[in-house]
Amino acid sequence: MSFKRVLIANRGEIALRILRALREMEIEVAIIHGREDRLSLPVRLSDVAVPIYRDNPLDSYLDVEAVVEAAKTVSADAVHPGYGFLAENANFVRRLEEEGITFIGPSADVITLLGDKIEARAAMEAAGLPVAKGSSEPVSDAEVASTLADEIGYPVIIKAAAGGGGIGMQIVTSADQFESALNLCQSRARSAFGDERVFVEKYIEGAQHVEFQVLGDGKDAIHFGERFCSIQRRHQKLVEEGPWLSDEKRSEIGDLVCRGAEAVGYKGLATFEFLRDAHGEFYFLEVNPRVQVEHTVTELITGHNLVQMGIRIAEGGNLPLSQEEIVWKGHAIQCRLNAEDPRQFIPSPGRLWDCHFPAGYGIRVDTHAHIGYDMPGCFDSLLAKLLTWGHTREEAIARMRSALDETILVGVDNLVPLHRRIMDEKDFLSRDITIQYIEMHEDLLG
Repeated sequence: MSFKRVLIANRGEIALRILRALREMEIEVAIIHGREDRLSLPVRLSDVAVPIYRDNPLDSYLDVEAVVEAAKTVSADAVHPGYGFLAENANFVRRLEEEGITFIGPSADVITLLGDKIEARAAMEAAGLPVAKGSSEPVSDAEVASTLADEIGYPVIIKAAAGGGGIGMQIVTSADQFESALNLCQSRARSAFGDERVFVEKYIEGAQHVEFQVLGDGKDAIHFGERFCSIQRRHQKLVEEGPWLSDEKRSEIGDLVCRGAEAVGYKGLATFEFLRDAHGEFYFLEVNPRVQVEHTVTELITGHNLVQMGIRIAEGGNLPLSQEEIVWKGHAIQCRLNAEDPRQFIPSPGRLWDCHFPAGYGIRVDTHAHIGYDMPGCFDSLLAKLLTWGHTREEAIARMRSALDETILVGVDNLVPLHRRIMDEKDFLSRDITIQYIEMHEDLLG
């Protein structure tokens, strides 16, 4: 089947990205929006816009029944969730299924499985993916956790089973820290996810964060290679780039992630995330069952429109490519231009009195921002994604320096100055980067 109208259940740059993909496919675009986004570009450019106004702005995008009703009202064939909000809400998927509306993404059962970090670990380990030593079931007793840590070896990390975004994670280096660390992690998990279950896992010191882009059709899967995402603040990515690995290692890990996707019957776009230790060994971290913020990096180096491919799969199509048809060309870098204080990473909402983004050969900007745009303080602070492509990493970095110098954002604090300093930093240039990069280079914060 082919979709005639799709409802976008999101906002900001990803809503605009999805809108453009749908337009190119000659699919009508509907979108929901809260009061703060009523004048935003995605809303203004859509064919149909459905207001969902709530006192709490986040509820405009999190009210399952309201979004389902909006999809029914506009006679949408499908709903695209983007990332965040309802993108990983299995109940939302089931409600759409009950109404005969397609969810552009994996099934509710797969989302439930992958959303439980303990179950996901077990499923991927069974499929042959490498996982760090850890508990195979929830841990609630400090003494049990301590005994397990003795077997695994310190340091260990306590994680929320239903977690994401690094919320609540606690690193433990000795037995006397377990009582408080366990209580803190459980409390934060309960508050953030309504689920206090936690588990213990070996903490990978000096790790790099590497992720693989996968596309599955419910039976078979292919991968589009890796992205390197180790420059982070508070477990949130700031700079992403690719490729990063040797052809041999890409093929090895790529085969494994495809096996993992096929084992759970994955349908749509997914990102398999790993930590890579100082010895080059990979350890499975999690699967993000949705389009990823940094999918744009992969699009630049492979030349494939991933968002459109995800939509075609949801229409019932098979994989559009064989693994052998996917090739990687050049190098791409993405800088997240968040509206934040570049020293303390505090959100900086406000009006953009002046706004100019770079253009030219090898440059891509994904943004919903424009002169006069009011950046709300109630949503994610991502203002724009600035990407550059080059034949080599060095060329991509040089182009990024120029692109950042050309970027003008007046009215909100932003991360342009930080990104510009990173592009000149010697460890970044020599690829000597771990997930502690920002903590180890605090001089970059100004």
